[in-house]
Amino acid sequence: MATNEDQKQTESGRHAEVGHKSLLQSDALFQYILETSVFPREHEAMKELREVTAKHPWNIMTTSADEGQFLSMLLKLINAKNTMEIGVYTGYSLLATALALPEDGKILAMDINKENYELGLPVIKKAGVDHKIDFREGPALPVLDELIKDEKNHGSYDFIFVDADKDNYLNYHKRLIDLVKVGGVIGYDNTLWNGSVVAPPDAPLRKYVRYYRDFVLELNKALAVDPRIEICMLPVGDGITICRRIK
Repeated sequence: MATNEDQKQTESGRHAEVGHKSLLQSDALFQYILETSVFPREHEAMKELREVTAKHPWNIMTTSADEGQFLSMLLKLINAKNTMEIGVYTGYSLLATALALPEDGKILAMDINKENYELGLPVIKKAGVDHKIDFREGPALPVLDELIKDEKNHGSYDFIFVDADKDNYLNYHKRLIDLVKVGGVIGYDNTLWNGSVVAPPDAPLRKYVRYYRDFVLELNKALAVDPRIEICMLPVGDGITICRRIK
């Protein structure tokens, strides 16, 4: 039976960041990163969208603030202009991308739920970057298959971010590797999957975590041996694997 002291420690150990998915063991260290590096430089629109998303019942699905900052920096470092995002939710990572791209930058954004996207759309419009976004409602695979049919789309994307149905990650990869340019980057989110990738078989896991864990493990193994890419797995947010196409 939990004591009052145990309860206090549990409550004090909860992350203040709503939708938080950091793998850091220290809540204080995560808050330090947010308060020192992320929040002071966070765009006002990003802050507003983060607060809007916090009220959504599925706010755990959002990209963490530190990961949003990382994506913004990465996009600028590689001078990305033509990008794609699979899995949008309310658009926090999408807004980070749109703000980081040049004025004529483009994002093909896909999600099965337009209602969630429209929750964040007013903030995106207020930020003046909605013209960069081509949103498509529905499954991404049919859209990708259509893109692949046209040779001019091969190697045309500088950056692609995937944060969607984990059971299709490998199916996405099979297609995206042809669409991203040599030297371009694909980012797969949630590749450490709540830390469950190293959990023992009998570990008590939430049902959805256990179900998708095998798909995440399968993806990680496939990426590790894919000769067409070089990879870097980072413990940012819930884990993100950066894949740079080399051939």
